[in-house]
Amino acid sequence: MTERPSIPHEQNEPGRIRAGVVGIGWAGQQHMAAYDAAPGVDLVAIAGKEDDVRAELAAQYGVTGAYADGEELVARGDLDVISVAVPTFLHAPIAIAALRVGAHVLSEKPLARTGEEGQAMVDAAREAGRILEVTFNHRRRGDIEAVRAAVEDGTIGRPYHARAMWLRRAGIPALGSWFTSAEMAGGGPLVDLGVHVLDWTLHLMGEPRVTAVSAVTHAELGPRGLGGSGGVKHGTGSAYEVEDLAAVLLRLEGGGSIVLETSWASHRSTPDEFGITLYGTEGGADLSVVDYAPSGELTVFTGDGEERLDTRVEAPAGRGHAAVVETFLAHVADPSTWREHDGSVGLSRARLVDACYASATAGREVALDEDLRIIGGDA
Repeated sequence: MTERPSIPHEQNEPGRIRAGVVGIGWAGQQHMAAYDAAPGVDLVAIAGKEDDVRAELAAQYGVTGAYADGEELVARGDLDVISVAVPTFLHAPIAIAALRVGAHVLSEKPLARTGEEGQAMVDAAREAGRILEVTFNHRRRGDIEAVRAAVEDGTIGRPYHARAMWLRRAGIPALGSWFTSAEMAGGGPLVDLGVHVLDWTLHLMGEPRVTAVSAVTHAELGPRGLGGSGGVKHGTGSAYEVEDLAAVLLRLEGGGSIVLETSWASHRSTPDEFGITLYGTEGGADLSVVDYAPSGELTVFTGDGEERLDTRVEAPAGRGHAAVVETFLAHVADPSTWREHDGSVGLSRARLVDACYASATAGREVALDEDLRIIGGDA
């Protein structure tokens, strides 16, 4: 287990958790608010490039440790937990450095650009004996949890097929930014939005093993400068190097299946919609969330074939990042669970995204072993 460097900083009360957040955009601010609201936690450090935003947030939360560089925040060495909410290409270096100085890490999704990079993060967590978790906040939505309840209580029986999606009409995050750089982002909507869809779908279906993947990707609008949702963020001048739509078929152990679609830009009626249709042996469920509604339209279908029993479910909004951070802190408080939470779930999602891109590039289905690595090496 890694020992912390001895670096003196302002003291907090014994037993209280010292938290830091690297990244001061929307996601980072969700982590800050959650730490600030959590009992027994002191938010003592933040890091981000934008001077005015950083200063405003430091004043808002009474943070004395405000840094332009995430490496400086990590190097102080006295933090118990660090959230990583920065562009994807920075997840691995910051998380690994934080784990090595003895901090537990909560990373924004995706875990990393690739499974190989994600494996290095998991290895660092295991070597340090510290927690590494990924912020899959969508599975903490109230409507997703309501679908999960319908699975767990047997209402829909055994799920055997799902159609899941997150589709935007004009939602490329920022043309010319790190988002559209293949090197910095690792991919387009599949790695950005699709990883959420993969996560909640596999979660709802009980984490079946994926045995094979067949995927196609398209880049029809982004390369023409179409489908953008805003100006350049931290502009890199990147050409549009990623897909703007992906479609995937996943084969599951035991014969189950998942069809997944995700897009940043596509000619469709709804500006932004995500959800899932789940088919089970005794019933089904359909969830659609339009334009980030706090709770989507959820219907549970049951009946014996002749009699149809369709039930509209009114689900609460859920608590998203706040719930994720609370669970992370609960795990930190229980050392007996640390080795269970080593980033393996996030790694499995990263490897599946790798397989999707490999399949799309090769133009064929790829088979996966039990570790979700492509059988036979490169596709």
